[in-house]
Amino acid sequence: RHEPLLGQQGNFLADSFANDGSPNASTEQSDAPQGKLVSKPFEVVRNYIEFLIGGGKHDGKTCMNLLVDGKVVRTATGANREKLYWQSWDVREFMGKTARLEIVDADSNCRGHVMVDHIEFCDQPHGNGKKLQEQWDFGTMCLALVGKGRSESSSASVRPGKYPEALFNNGGLNSAAATVKPFGEELTGALARKLFLEPGEEKVVTFIVSWHFPDLRLGRVDPAGWYYATRFESAAKVAEHIVTNYDSLYGLTKLWHDTWYDSTLPYWLLDRVMGNTATLATMTCVRTANGRFWAWEGVGCCKGTCAHVWQYAHAMARLFPELERTVRERADFGIGFHPDSGIIEFRAEYGCGYATDAQAGCVLRAFREHQMSVDNAFLRRIWPRVKKALEFLIKEDGNGDGILEGRQPHTLDMDLYGASSWLSSLYLAALHAGEEMAKEMGDADFAGQCRSIWQVGQKRFVKLLWNGEYFIHVPDPKHPGTFAYGDGCEIDQVMGQNWAFQVGLGRIFEAEKTKKALQSVWRYNFTPDVGPYRDVFKTGRWYALPGEGGLLICTFPKGNREELLGPKPFWAEMYFNECQSGYEYEAAAGMVWENLLLEGLAVTRTIHDRYHASRRNPWNEVECGDHYARCMAVYGVFTAACGFEYHGPKGHIGFAPRLTPENFKAAFTSAEGWGTFTQKTEGAMQRETIEVKWGQLRLRTLAFALLAGKAPQSVKVIANGRPVESTHALENKRVLVSLAADVVLKAGERIEVVMS
Repeated sequence: RHEPLLGQQGNFLADSFANDGSPNASTEQSDAPQGKLVSKPFEVVRNYIEFLIGGGKHDGKTCMNLLVDGKVVRTATGANREKLYWQSWDVREFMGKTARLEIVDADSNCRGHVMVDHIEFCDQPHGNGKKLQEQWDFGTMCLALVGKGRSESSSASVRPGKYPEALFNNGGLNSAAATVKPFGEELTGALARKLFLEPGEEKVVTFIVSWHFPDLRLGRVDPAGWYYATRFESAAKVAEHIVTNYDSLYGLTKLWHDTWYDSTLPYWLLDRVMGNTATLATMTCVRTANGRFWAWEGVGCCKGTCAHVWQYAHAMARLFPELERTVRERADFGIGFHPDSGIIEFRAEYGCGYATDAQAGCVLRAFREHQMSVDNAFLRRIWPRVKKALEFLIKEDGNGDGILEGRQPHTLDMDLYGASSWLSSLYLAALHAGEEMAKEMGDADFAGQCRSIWQVGQKRFVKLLWNGEYFIHVPDPKHPGTFAYGDGCEIDQVMGQNWAFQVGLGRIFEAEKTKKALQSVWRYNFTPDVGPYRDVFKTGRWYALPGEGGLLICTFPKGNREELLGPKPFWAEMYFNECQSGYEYEAAAGMVWENLLLEGLAVTRTIHDRYHASRRNPWNEVECGDHYARCMAVYGVFTAACGFEYHGPKGHIGFAPRLTPENFKAAFTSAEGWGTFTQKTEGAMQRETIEVKWGQLRLRTLAFALLAGKAPQSVKVIANGRPVESTHALENKRVLVSLAADVVLKAGERIEVVMS
């Protein structure tokens, strides 16, 4: 089989996968046979037919059908899995009629088989043996109409006739009219309000649709359940909460919206960055009853909050840092961590083992989540495990030269052997982050070890992997025929440098070569129309169609594509030919950090145009699944455009805007609040303003890029109209301002730094 058989009940199974148990039988041979299994005629006397089904998802070809009067009236397929899932048919409309069941296999391609088990006729659906109240779709829904205090003082009424049963009949929630119907019958109702409008007058009526489905099962995740179900006992209670807190809920949402879009950055960029955070509100993401964040890669695709996918997604860490910390603490360095070796299972309780990019990424994200905290309590809790995880990578390095050369699993679902610019760049960034965390934890010996390795590695990286135009992969000759990109121009080749900038580590690789490498990615991998390229290189998924632009994952400008990919599995070339927005945003952010603004913004705008509403859902960037998590890498482009750096425990914040720095405005987030940063120049004066809109912000040091590049003659700090004692120093064409004491800004307060 393609994978182990799961979900069978008892000893027998209707199965068209023709494997006699021979160890030499191939899946192609076993999928080849076709046929049909038809039941005896029977009278429909129960309300539901329930069954387990698995195998191929081929409509009409690998399926079970219900036939009434010789016509197919219900059909079901598997989910392209060797697992049987419960399905249920409501057959009340066929009560008393004669029917047959038929199991069909009319497909010999991949997953060309069907499996059916445990067919039941029943009066109430109870798939998987659970009681009704334990079903995943059992719960309550509520329709409510907000009454006094929002827009209208008049009471609501129920529309007569068509919808006689209303859940609420007075525009509020104090006079609920409960209506009960037999199971299976529709419960309908309506709410209405009369409005009297004078000429030119406007009125607003606010309806609420709320829901409460408390049961959630996620396989190995225990306990599951929905977090919101621990806060509310029913959909009516949810509606009550919304009505009671409507002004604050709406007001804060509107305040964030206005803060985000009140910016000098291009509107389309702001729209693309914030639009992708909609992924967090889809079924890609779950918050379980115990407060833990859990996610797929995309809706229903690849479970386990996959560490090598989610390491690209910066948005949640910056917008909801508490949630992001739960992933580090409960998954990566919790359930998925091996204390004996330091290995992080990149799918937590779902396993799948070690992945190089995920391992390094978890170390880097631990540093980011520490920075997005108010103090060092989080880092103290996880530091021993972070250190152990980094020690595992050092052990994989072997000779301490900062370059990984052994087996390196990664997000392209293959293993690399030999020195890889992409993966070793992440390793070096993780070492640098490890050094900084070790310093804060008082572990001077480990800090020194990390520093010595990454400083050796940064020199060896250039010497070994620079080909004059970009950084490459040197395959290990001991592993011929394995996945390689060799002299190919790979999209993530300096991803470690981008990560270093994202967490304020500064430069790892020399600026000139890093910038030239990203210019090569632009030159060799970007195309305004993927059509002609994909006409030649057809393998792969068409995330960008002919007539659409994109940044290809890997191209081969040196002409050795056949040499590298000839004997390789199709998997490698499939990925290399694709345009996947998460990878594209990662490279675009790197370009913006290196002041390649035209290139970085062009890549980002090209993706934005691919997801124009005339073409696709603009809030659903797709990779392996809908609402794919990696697309939230676009927040890294925003961070780069702002030149943002932050360290909550140290009370530090900094900005170095890349776009219109002489007149710049954008939102910022911190551990405890958010607000607006503004930078303006007037003649020889440069003014920085940080205003808190929500929460609070504690400050001890501030850093700003100097547009003139010269040391300021004077620096004045003013908090809420009062001067603040401070000192300043020039550091790499930026000024570092140190306050004599902590300044805590509350909502509505601001701090100004005036340099002349």
